[in-house]
Amino acid sequence: MRTLQAAVIGLVFTAFAAGAQAQGLTGTLKKVKETGSITVGYRESSIPFSYLDNNGKPIGYAMDLCGKIVDAVKADLKMPDLKVNYVPVTSSNRIPLMDNGTIDLECGSTTNSVARQKQVAFGPTYFVINVTAAVKKDSGINSFEQLGGKNIVTTSGTTAVPLLKKYEKTKDLEFKEIYGKDHAESFLLLADGRASAFVMDDILLAGQIANAKDPAAYKILPGSLRQEPYSMMLRKDDPQFKALVDKTIAGVMTSGEINKIYTKWFTTAIPPKGINLNFPETAAIKEAFAHPNDKGVE
Repeated sequence: MRTLQAAVIGLVFTAFAAGAQAQGLTGTLKKVKETGSITVGYRESSIPFSYLDNNGKPIGYAMDLCGKIVDAVKADLKMPDLKVNYVPVTSSNRIPLMDNGTIDLECGSTTNSVARQKQVAFGPTYFVINVTAAVKKDSGINSFEQLGGKNIVTTSGTTAVPLLKKYEKTKDLEFKEIYGKDHAESFLLLADGRASAFVMDDILLAGQIANAKDPAAYKILPGSLRQEPYSMMLRKDDPQFKALVDKTIAGVMTSGEINKIYTKWFTTAIPPKGINLNFPETAAIKEAFAHPNDKGVE
């Protein structure tokens, strides 16, 4: 996978800017120019990356970063009044909706994997997570090994699904898997006692717990099935738009602006309940910010 060092990014984008004017627009930028609009895909309950506030408006860390990309598109195409459309997506339909042109940019909690790169492209990594599980504190469950024979919920269409199946086979355990259509539904299955654990990315679990009726009733297991990078998703084989995305987000990172955006969503109170997730930058996240890259997990 290609590493997007700042110097290289600058050269790539300079070439993009000159080439776009000399050779004409292609891909997403051509579509945006011709239609006068760009369509952003968002998640409804991926707190704090992409979710709805009390007014039904999509907000979050990923939405802020994608907003930087939209601003760059407006500036580059000289379209200050560009219309921005927002379309809700799920774990299951986000890639098909990107492939068929329904959305131009997906801003949520999507893992950048080598397998997915065969279908779509990604911008620079903006978060790094551990896939783990949330359980009720009074359940007596303290490790993945104790989940054998129990109902386990995860969200349909996520990378947690194959990871859970692999773990089950490797450890010779048997789970009864239940699938929620989104993270809110999956957490509800745990809260209602229909599942003993919710397997998902640590920060998404933290977001669901923080917004639960009784946050103190839950805990996140210390184990990890895998570490994964998150990024915004875009169409494959679209070099002009990819160059703009890479240059824009890498610039936010190398300038240090990313730290302010991160603080806003992960270590201060956030809507709708004013809860602080208290999730400071990890070593892996700091590394991703220091060396912007679009490397996918195997």
